[in-house]
Amino acid sequence: MPIICEFSYLKPKKLKEALKLLSKPGSRILSGGTDLIVKLKEDMERPKTVIDIKGIKTLSELKFKKNTLSIGSLVTFSDLIDSKMIRDKFPLLSEMCATVASKGVRNRATIAGNICSAVPSADSSAVLQVYDAEVLVESLKKKRRISVNEWFKGPKKTALKPDEIVTSIEIKLPKIKHAGYYAKLSRYEGEDLAQAGIAVLAFSGDTYKIAACALGPKPLRAYKAEKILNGNKLSETLLAEVKKTLLTEISPIGDIRSSREYRLHMARIMIERALKAAVSRLAGKGPKYGEKVV
Repeated sequence: MPIICEFSYLKPKKLKEALKLLSKPGSRILSGGTDLIVKLKEDMERPKTVIDIKGIKTLSELKFKKNTLSIGSLVTFSDLIDSKMIRDKFPLLSEMCATVASKGVRNRATIAGNICSAVPSADSSAVLQVYDAEVLVESLKKKRRISVNEWFKGPKKTALKPDEIVTSIEIKLPKIKHAGYYAKLSRYEGEDLAQAGIAVLAFSGDTYKIAACALGPKPLRAYKAEKILNGNKLSETLLAEVKKTLLTEISPIGDIRSSREYRLHMARIMIERALKAAVSRLAGKGPKYGEKVV
């Protein structure tokens, strides 16, 4: 399908130059392009200017320093999968990345672009939320640091302002022993959006963080379920209470991929399996990262 609208294409090499261009009305940022190009082809957007930021080298940096991971806004899902540092220090992140679309898409799609699209099923959202990640954004006037737990404002809506660019995503490596699991429900292998996604981080000392995608109008942290779990050993009685509580926090819809009832049913199964897998991994047992239990 061809792109039928006309626009100016610019490829700045400096962030400041890109921000100046973005300050003009009708400008759109192009990074991986897996979202914007589709919208252009389907005539869903008609920008005056497309600003390709792939020439800004500083945005491609992936580094770990002072116990903090910095993911530049041009870092792709494949970059994260291929990184030994990510596999060693943030295996939950690597596990999630491998579930995203197809290899061809992962080679171009960026994790920053994934959260900027803010679709309810964005796989990266749940994992970033349990890590309490922060999104670093910049405009010509100032820089901001936004908690990913406050990033999503609704379907395809974020805290990002029109004149701002995401420069990186930061994650602090938890200092205490931890392990996680990302459970994704999809119809088939390949380029399918999540019917439901649940991320869990389990910490020594019986504390937990839980987040979900595709189970509401926006990605969410399951704070009520976390509160029930925290300070308690995982048991069948506790799991039953957690599953019941989780259903009060999510609000899935029915669509072409799944009915509302099926999502509610599967959310109960997924949270139980994800918690058990995370706890097993914490104990040095359980499934290997990347091995599915759903």
